[in-house]
Order: sequence, then C-alpha cells, then structure tokens
Amino acid sequence: MDAQELRYLELLSKSFPTTAKATTEIVNLNAILNLPKGTEVFASDIHGEYEAFVHILRNGSGAVKMKMEDAFGDELNAEELQSLATLIYYPREKMALELPKVDDREAWYAKTLVNLTKVCKQAARKYTRSKVRKVIPGDYGFIIEELMNENNMADDKKAYFDGLIDAIIRTGQAEDVIDAMSMVVKRLTIDHLHLVGDIYDRGPAPHLIMDTLMRFHSLDIQWGNHDIVWMGASLGQRGCIAHVVRNCARYGNLSVLEDVYGINILPLASFALSAYKDDPCVAFGLKGDPQLSPQDLELNIKIQKAMAIIQFKVEGKLIEEYPSFDLENRNLLDKIDFEKGTVVVDGIDYELIDKVFPTVDPADPYALTPDEEEVMQRLELAFTSSEKLQRHMRFFLEVGNLYKISNGTLLFHACAPLNADGTLKEVDVFGKKYKGKALYDVLERYVRAGFFDPDPEVRKRGRDLMWWLWLGEGSPLFAKSKMATFELYLIADKAARKEVKNPFYTLLEDENVVKGIFEDFGMDPEVSRIVCGHVPVKVKDGEDPVKCGGKVLTIDGGFSSAYQKTTGIAGFTLISNSYGFVLAAHEPLESAQAAVEQELDIYSQRRVVEMAGDRKLVADTDVGAKLKEQISDLENLLEAYRQGLIPELG
Repeated sequence: MDAQELRYLELLSKSFPTTAKATTEIVNLNAILNLPKGTEVFASDIHGEYEAFVHILRNGSGAVKMKMEDAFGDELNAEELQSLATLIYYPREKMALELPKVDDREAWYAKTLVNLTKVCKQAARKYTRSKVRKVIPGDYGFIIEELMNENNMADDKKAYFDGLIDAIIRTGQAEDVIDAMSMVVKRLTIDHLHLVGDIYDRGPAPHLIMDTLMRFHSLDIQWGNHDIVWMGASLGQRGCIAHVVRNCARYGNLSVLEDVYGINILPLASFALSAYKDDPCVAFGLKGDPQLSPQDLELNIKIQKAMAIIQFKVEGKLIEEYPSFDLENRNLLDKIDFEKGTVVVDGIDYELIDKVFPTVDPADPYALTPDEEEVMQRLELAFTSSEKLQRHMRFFLEVGNLYKISNGTLLFHACAPLNADGTLKEVDVFGKKYKGKALYDVLERYVRAGFFDPDPEVRKRGRDLMWWLWLGEGSPLFAKSKMATFELYLIADKAARKEVKNPFYTLLEDENVVKGIFEDFGMDPEVSRIVCGHVPVKVKDGEDPVKCGGKVLTIDGGFSSAYQKTTGIAGFTLISNSYGFVLAAHEPLESAQAAVEQELDIYSQRRVVEMAGDRKLVADTDVGAKLKEQISDLENLLEAYRQGLIPELG
C-alpha cells in the first residue's frame, strides 16, 4: 500500500472510524447493488407546455397507474382506480372537489389512507428503507414510515395500524398526510428524469417548468437550442435577446418577459407603436391563437416586426465580427432592392411579402437607429438584471450539459454533426476545428466561460458562441443548413424557406455511421443507444421514432401544441426500468382542471423498445459502478485497520 493510497484511506477513516462502521457500509452497499435499478424517464422539447409536462411527471408517464394495478389487482374497479389515481396526481385539488360531497369524511379518510399505504408500499418495493425514508416529508416521516412498514392484516399488528389511522384523522391531519403520501408515490415512481432540451419558447409557461424542475429530486438536462438562446440573452447577448423578445411576441407570450421575469418592455412597445404606427405589418401575424385583445394583438405584431428588423441588424454585425461562424449567407438586408420590393437569396430574386422598412437605411442597412439602440440598451440591462431569469439560467448550468452519457445512453438535444458520407463533420470554433465529442466538449467550455471566465474577452466569446449555437449550421444544437427567419417572414416561395437537416437525420438507419458516433464518444456500439429530440417525429405520417434497430430513439413527439399537427400526437416519453425500455406516445391533455374535475388522464400508447434478458440491477448501472468503487475502497480500509496501518478511532 503506497503512501498516496494510505493518505486517502486516512481521510476515508474520518467517515468510517471503526471496523464495524466500515463493515456495515460494505454490507449496505452490497445489498443496494442487488436491488432492481430505478425508473428513469426521458422527455424532450417541452417548449413551455407546463400543464401537459407536469401531468406526465405526476402520473409517472403512466407508471403510477401500473403500480396501483399491481398493488390492488382486482380489488378496485376501473372507476375506483382512476379516482384514486387522480387523487395521487392532484391531491389538494381532488380533495377540495370531493370532500364537500362526502357524507362520512372520517370513513373516506380511513379508506383513502389505507389505499395510499398499499400504493406507497408497492412504489417502495425496489428501494432501501433508507432511500424511502429520505423522500418522506419530515413532518410526517414517522407516521408514513410506520404505515408502510406495518402489516395491517396481521392479528398482532392490526390494532396498531388501525390506531395510527384513527389518530391521524382525530388530530385533523388526514388531508396533510394524504398529500404527503401522494408525493411519496410520485417521487418513488420516477427515480431520475432526463430532459433532452428545449424547455423554452413557444408555450406560455417555461418559468413554471423551471420552478418545478428546481424542486425535482433527481434530474439532468441537455441544453437545447431554444434553451441556449435564453442563456445567452440572460448575459445580454444582443442576437439572443432579439430572438427571445421577437419569439415571445410571435406566440403572444410577452407576459413571460414582463410579468414573470420583470423585463420592462414599455420602451420597446413605445418605439414599436411609433416607428410602425401606420404599418400594417402584413408578414408578422402571430402563431396560433393566444387569445389576446385586439389592442394587445396589434402591440404584439408591431413588437414582433420591430424586433425582427433589430435582430437582422444585430446579427449582421455579429456575422461581420466572426467570419469563422460562416453565416454570411444570412445577411440579407443588404440584398434588398427597396425600390422594387425584392431580395436576392442564393442568387434568386424573390418578391417581398412586406415592403415597409421605416427603420432601415438602404445605404447602411445594418445600422441601428438611435431609437433602436436605446431599446437594445434598455433590454440588455433588463435581461442581465432579472434575478429570476439569472436563477433559472444558473440552474441550467448546475444540472445541465451539452451532452451526457448515462447507463450506456448518449443524450444530446439534436445531433452529432455529420458530413454527407457519414463521417463526423469538422466545425471551426474560433480558428480551430473540432468534431464529435471534442466539438461538444469545447463548446461546453465556452458556454460556461460565457458565465464565469474572469477574462472579459473570453466571456464575450462565450456569449457570442451561444448565439451561434442557436442558429449555426455546424451547431450540434441546431443541425440545419440555415435559420430561415428572414425568409419565413418575408418570402412566400417555400423553396427559399427550406432548412435542410444535417445528414445525421438521414443516416440514422446506417449502423456503421451510428457505430462511428459511439466509438468517438468512447462507448461500446453493441450495447449503447442515442436518445435525442429537436426534430418532431411525424407519427401521423408513419414515421418511426425508433431508428437503427433501437440504437437511436428520437423523442420529440410534439409536447408543444404548435407542433401537434405535424406529429399527430402530444409528446413522447421514454421509460427505462429494470425490465427494459418502453416508449410512450401521449395524446393531448385537455387541461389540469379537466384532469381533476373529470378524472381525465393522458391516454398513452406504450411500446416495448427493448426487453432486458435479465432484470437490470443497480449493479448494472453507472451508480452501481461507483458503489463498487466505494466498496473496494472500504475493503482496503478494513485491511489497513487489520494490519494496523491506520488506527481505529472508535
């Protein structure tokens, strides 16, 4: 045993100061290795759809109902099961609705507590008592633990169990305990959550999703392009700010900026209403039906156009500053013939839909007017000063990455950029070329530098790279030939609007290509898989999210209502448990209120993607590998105690 190892064991002995304590921990860890692995849930492209996403968390992507069926068998009919399931999903809301109708509240409480105890026991079956104890709310820890650990059918303990139930009801704590037990079921049903990007944009409540995730017990996030652009905006990056504000206006979600994040848009609103006062803004109608008043609708339209023009201008300056971003073809304001009302894109002359540009100087089209400059300065200050926005973006940094390898699964939002022949695409990052894993690694270093590097120039590069990650052709978060914002607004011809996907998406069935990606990331191609999102899967057209014999799963199924006409469903979740992988395709949720009042659940079609030959144990996971290392270290500590190399401290 060398000196360095001995020093490490001396430190370890501070936590396990005796042979007995070290032995106890070895026994505990060995036992954990032989438990079934916990359930992991994967989701992507939530896009602000809070109610649908949170319902999936509450019902465990259908797993809560499955545990209930296992717990009760034929004891409860379908109606009783659904009523109890709704109570578990929304305990406070369901009790507020049901209890006024109940004649005998004490009997209802007693029956409900007994039923919840059965579900809690079923949900806890594959976890240690220590882990279960940690998820039980402290105020009711003793009560719930006793209920779960007592056999109410045994003669010698039935009176004790009944006494617990009676005391809970008599002391007026039944509703709080029911709420706490419902939470225990939900926390034990999903052991870990993987979010494969795009929490922000389009939907109305990304902030509520972030608040929920910040309270979630175990998760990781792979940043999507819609997330990274908000991260850049929080740092005052102008291209990112312009997109975020424009997109909020486009979907009628300016309240997210103003009411949630405290970003004052009054100066922008005043500018837009003045500069575009007599402009019908014909190309800038809103997406969907955000149900705004006529006055608010007009304001959103004018703000959208004002920010679109500002966006084209600030992006033009960024493109000029960073030639290595290779975005020259996105500079189109200088390609406009303002007299003819046309623009040249890729050598083709197109007529413009909207020909009114009161703030664009044809002689210097990328120059901000003094009023536009003031608007941007105020927005920069507002974004960087928003405490809640900064808190949410720092949370992205705490639990997020550009990619993650977990239990043989490679998680990233969009793609590993490829060439047409399936080889990894080299991408220029500030004068050096990277590909595959190395590309991901260097990009993440720059993202984090944008927040924390002490060198202001490096911080600026990191901020500006976040804008490039949002729309750059070589960006592994974007994965398309161009971000056709200008064309989508101003050119009717669909040929000009076309965004060509990276070859990654056309080569997903090629085993050799997928094998090359795994090998580049240091993974075994025989037992690995990729889970990604970003591009909606057109289920209604027969597209299969399972690619390459199950080695690739693309799980953007349209949580965003804006995409549900494209996909034909309302989102995928992927469930990995000890038996294998199950893909769930979800139907739309009418509303959380309907889920409570009408006991409506999200109907999901479940499909087994991969069945484990033997039930997966904790020993087969990444956590298991770490536990085995800890066991080895503790065994070495025991040997040091036995040899007298380290004295026991007890």
